[in-house]
Amino acid sequence: MSKIYGEGENKVTALDNVSFSIEKGEFVLIVGSSGSGKSTLLNMIGLLDHPTIGKVFIDGTDTTNLTDDKISSFRNKKLGFIFQFSNLLTDLTVLENVLLPREIAGTINSAEKNARELLKAVGLSDQMNKRANKISGGQAQRAAIARGLINNPAIVLADEPTGNLDSVTSAKIVDLMKTMAKNLNQTFIVVTHDRQHFGDVDRVITIKDGKAFEGNASSEMEVLV
Repeated sequence: MSKIYGEGENKVTALDNVSFSIEKGEFVLIVGSSGSGKSTLLNMIGLLDHPTIGKVFIDGTDTTNLTDDKISSFRNKKLGFIFQFSNLLTDLTVLENVLLPREIAGTINSAEKNARELLKAVGLSDQMNKRANKISGGQAQRAAIARGLINNPAIVLADEPTGNLDSVTSAKIVDLMKTMAKNLNQTFIVVTHDRQHFGDVDRVITIKDGKAFEGNASSEMEVLV
């Protein structure tokens, strides 16, 4: 898969012939410096942008030719998102925020029990009826994890999920994501520049100058083609 912006002298290759597969239940890090292409890669996997060349398969589906409406529906059902900022709606309760993806999917009537169970699992059983602006940053990120899991997605995509947190809270959030991944056999793809915060993971994919490598950035890395 490649992603090219512009033409002629203004052409920029953000991703250059990147190819890999991730198995169900894997906890995978995508790391790289600013401008390396890791955010572009996350946008491709998250169906927020289209590759110039190549295809993205998610849970057995070729997403390349899906219409915009079908992409939106597919994204909501198959992908969960966790961002650097929790992006909770402040005028809603924690529980209502977690339920939002189910409301969008039209399945909210059967979702509240699951949402409450997820909030309990992430340690927020005593916070679920509070307004989102009344909880701490770490609690908000826990709620965001529950929200990312509410639709039982094929993949949870996390974009710098600890980037806005202190080191102690970051460690707790990392442990929580790993625990949820293990308990639910949930696939996590995490984009981060803080490799050291994540300890042992199933795989690390490094993006450098638009190319993908297994492991840490070095001259000995094997390019994934």
